[in-house]
Amino acid sequence: MRYKIDKTDKRLEGIITLPASKSICNRALIINALSSTPIELENISESDDTKVMLQALKMESQTIDIGHAGTAMRFLTAFFSTKEGEWLLTGSSRMKERPIGVLVDALRSMGASIEYAEKEGYPPLKITGKKLAGGKLSLDGSVSSQYISAILMLAPTLQDGIELTLTNRVISKSYIELTLNMMKHFGVESSFEGNTIKIAPQQYRAKRFLCESDWTGASYIYQLAALCDNVDLELPYLFKDSLQGDCAIIEWFEKFGVKTTVTEKGLHLKKEGTFNEKELKLDFILNPDVAQTMAVLCGLLHIPFYFTGLETLKIKETDRINALQVECAKIGMKLTEPIEGALAWDGKIDTEKIDKEIIFDTYKDHRMAMAYSAVAMQHHPIFINEPMVVTKSFPRFWENMKTLGFSVEDVTI
Repeated sequence: MRYKIDKTDKRLEGIITLPASKSICNRALIINALSSTPIELENISESDDTKVMLQALKMESQTIDIGHAGTAMRFLTAFFSTKEGEWLLTGSSRMKERPIGVLVDALRSMGASIEYAEKEGYPPLKITGKKLAGGKLSLDGSVSSQYISAILMLAPTLQDGIELTLTNRVISKSYIELTLNMMKHFGVESSFEGNTIKIAPQQYRAKRFLCESDWTGASYIYQLAALCDNVDLELPYLFKDSLQGDCAIIEWFEKFGVKTTVTEKGLHLKKEGTFNEKELKLDFILNPDVAQTMAVLCGLLHIPFYFTGLETLKIKETDRINALQVECAKIGMKLTEPIEGALAWDGKIDTEKIDKEIIFDTYKDHRMAMAYSAVAMQHHPIFINEPMVVTKSFPRFWENMKTLGFSVEDVTI
């Protein structure tokens, strides 16, 4: 499938209903499944990842195929390790290339019975669920925070709770704090001092919960706003005082002249200026999922950048460092990787290298499709292959783009 995308003006106005945060929804679903009483969840995400989680938790089959859903693979590995029965947890070909050994080793240290069905250190997994005692363990904090969150959510249900020590540099700490804050909402207390998290045995308590809109999804709307001259946008159910770490983009986009105002229903965006610094330097250690958004934005505005904290990008839905380098080259940008976990661009566009017909590949990665759709505001038109990968996190993305005045045409050959 291929979409042709175009927009010939620099105006954005309307009401955009963002998807509910799949990060929040998937945590809420796991907590619900671990609770002895049902939790009332409102505004559940329509994303593919959340649909996969809902289906898996019904436990209608011993073989669970989570497709591309990385969050589901991590959370369910921990969840099923404590559920009596034998389970086979598998996924797409890309999922079988994404390492999970750190989490499996940690669970095994608590007595979990998990075997690799194919390649050592990678899904699929054969899990024999049983009661786990918990206790003291350590985990490398420099890998995916989802490993940590998966264990934390189990902690209050274990016989001895957990005392978890994080080693090395802790990345995506905001997602760990998101998990602990959600657990607190449902009655579970914890302490996080230094690099040690302690959670005693407790019970989750049923409580009404509203899954707020997704801040990572909002980054694509902010990206478009930064490229426009006139902006008048309403974003319902998006909260400035959010559990999500990606709400940090409010301050980032102020540099681009995008002003955020709190309303009764959510947030309002308008444009009040332009970027006036020589270079953009950002550390994505807490916010790796918005790296593509910012890289493409800087390219369209000819702003040199130096990004750090991108250590996890190579083990996402695709190798996002490589994907960014390949796709940005199509619009004349040569991105470099100065050191591991960093990405840089000198602000120079090689006009001779710009493709005559710009066709972006998405690598089965929803964030590639959404981040590069903004290029249509500068190069008319562009094309995006496999555009429906957006359903992973933002099913109504293309409908919203039409609402904002974009021409979105299916030109599948």
